[in-house]
Amino acid sequence: MALETWLLYTLAALGLSLSPGPNGLLALTHGALYGGRRTLYTIAGGALGFVIVIALSMFGIGALLQTSLVWLTVMKWVGGLYLVFLGIQVWRSPPIGMDIQARSEQRSGASMARQGLLSAVTNPKGLLFFAAFLPQFIDPHRSLWGQFVIMAGTFAAIEVATEVLIASTASRLTPWLRRVGRRFNQACGGVFMAVGAALPLRA
Repeated sequence: MALETWLLYTLAALGLSLSPGPNGLLALTHGALYGGRRTLYTIAGGALGFVIVIALSMFGIGALLQTSLVWLTVMKWVGGLYLVFLGIQVWRSPPIGMDIQARSEQRSGASMARQGLLSAVTNPKGLLFFAAFLPQFIDPHRSLWGQFVIMAGTFAAIEVATEVLIASTASRLTPWLRRVGRRFNQACGGVFMAVGAALPLRA
């Protein structure tokens, strides 16, 4: 990949990472609930999920979803149901006022990483976006695998840095969040459920 192309891709990837999405909201919620350090599990899982999404998009699944209405509909319902499920879990999470250490002991790092990964890979909009976005930067005369490593690695690094910033900011807001207690969880959970309910209905 030429340096100019990579710089343009990096700028576009940064803009995408800074736009609101389920993984950013999850990093915000987990940062407030479990602290910035603990949320690294969630962020790592999400980064792996995005690498998988980029791989699927570059190697054909994204193109399949663009041409197959049935598979796109199935993916929309699967993604929507998962976001609703995730919203219910966030809604029912222990209130912010509870001690962070106590909350952290109730969640394993593996379960947090799994949540981050599933949040990334169950959104068909991500597959469709990358299927349309990535070809703009692919050089057909160079190795597709080599370009995949560069593109996936760059996006994962940017996404990790962005979500670490979000999670650490959320953890610093914990004193304020303690005053709102469970309402913060309910608000975030409500957003997840609303997005999950709307996802299968959108064209």
